[in-house]
Amino acid sequence: MLPADARVFALVPAAGRGARMGAAVPKQYLSLEGRTLAEHTVSRLLACARIERVMVAVAQDDPWWSALPVARQRRVSTTTGGAERADSVLRGLQALSSWANDDDWVLVHDMARPCLRVSDIHRLLDACGEQGAILALPVTDTVKQAGATAQIVATLPRDQIWRALTPQLFPLGALRDALQSALTRGVPVTDEASAMEACGWQPALVPGQADNIKVTAPEDLALAAFFLAQQEERRTHEPAYRSGI
Repeated sequence: MLPADARVFALVPAAGRGARMGAAVPKQYLSLEGRTLAEHTVSRLLACARIERVMVAVAQDDPWWSALPVARQRRVSTTTGGAERADSVLRGLQALSSWANDDDWVLVHDMARPCLRVSDIHRLLDACGEQGAILALPVTDTVKQAGATAQIVATLPRDQIWRALTPQLFPLGALRDALQSALTRGVPVTDEASAMEACGWQPALVPGQADNIKVTAPEDLALAAFFLAQQEERRTHEPAYRSGI
């Protein structure tokens, strides 16, 4: 559990184009229940009072982000991202250093995950140890390992396999150094935890919610809308539901 006086920041890499959506604009600016996906996502982070600032890393030629009201919120800052996710996260961490110290903590969250529950952010903060933590889901399906010709070569023990979600929580300085090291050595970085693992860290796996989906394909928008509606209904009927999310 993070100490009560630990400072927490958030970073959202958002410089990608989301080509698999096949849309005229990057997927974070598509409409979802009357707001852009980006507005939903950043608003969820701002709903957590422990987060002092949210840094959003956007593409250099992005004309959409600055036009959103959420981009002008007092606790929101913007920087220029890079060609790949790891580049954007690294640049975001460098920009956050204007407010945060190396021993402060940073939540990195996908812009394409608009259904994040504030209760899950608190669960992650509560469960985080010295080596960081990520939200994740245990795999319930039987998992097969494929060979080069798409034939099964092994059945993997699913009780040891989790799907990584975001946010992922690490000390700013350690994450920055791990990403820089991975990029320099050409180590593949699929998420922040993979960069930390390459440096010998063993982050904690914190069970998240299945509705924390990543919008990747067109059909995911409809699923995200369904989950947002479910969350809204739960907030309406359960006053004790933390922050309504």
